[in-house]
Amino acid sequence: MSQPGKELSPIRVGNEIVIPDNPVSHFLFSSTRSAIIWLVIRLYLGYQWIKAGWGKVTSEVWTGQKAGTAIEGFVRGALAKAEEGKDVTGWYASFLQDFVLPNAKVFSFMVAYGEVLVGLGLIVGLLTGIAAFFGGLMNAAFLFAGTVSTNPLFFILATWLVLAWKVAGWYGVDRWALQYLGTPWHRK
Repeated sequence: MSQPGKELSPIRVGNEIVIPDNPVSHFLFSSTRSAIIWLVIRLYLGYQWIKAGWGKVTSEVWTGQKAGTAIEGFVRGALAKAEEGKDVTGWYASFLQDFVLPNAKVFSFMVAYGEVLVGLGLIVGLLTGIAAFFGGLMNAAFLFAGTVSTNPLFFILATWLVLAWKVAGWYGVDRWALQYLGTPWHRK
C-alpha cells in the first residue's frame, strides 16, 4: 500500500523533474474512459458552430453579393461601444477600425467558413484540439468586440476540449488520425 501523497511526488527523469497528474486530471485529459464526456461536449459545440456558420455561408451579407456588410455592421457596433467606453477596449477598437473594417469582405468569408470548419472538425472528431482552439479564438474575438451571448460558455468548453485533445476525439476520426499523423513530440 502506498503512502498518502506519494503518488503525486515529483519523479526525476534524467535532468527533468516530472510531477505526475492528479487522478482527476488524468481521468479527464488522458484516459479514454472520459471520452464519452468529451463526445457530448464536442457534438453540442460542433452543432452550434455548424448552425451559426451555415446561416452565414448561405447569407447574402456574409458570403453573397453583399459580402462584408454584416461584418461592417458588427464592427461599427463594437466601435460605437468603444466610443461610449463600454465593453470594448481601445486597442481592440483600433484593430477593428484599422484592420478588420478595411478587410471586411475577407473577414466575412473567414468567419462564415471558419465556423463551419470548426463545427465539422468537432462533430467528426478530426483534429479536435485544433478545431476547438480556433473556435475559442473566434469566441474570444466576439467577446473582445463586446458580444457576450453564448460566447463565454463556448469559450470555456472550447478551452476544455483543447486541454483534452488527446482523448476528446477518441470517439471520432482522431482515434486513427492522431496515430497516423503522430504528435509533435513523436513523429513517425
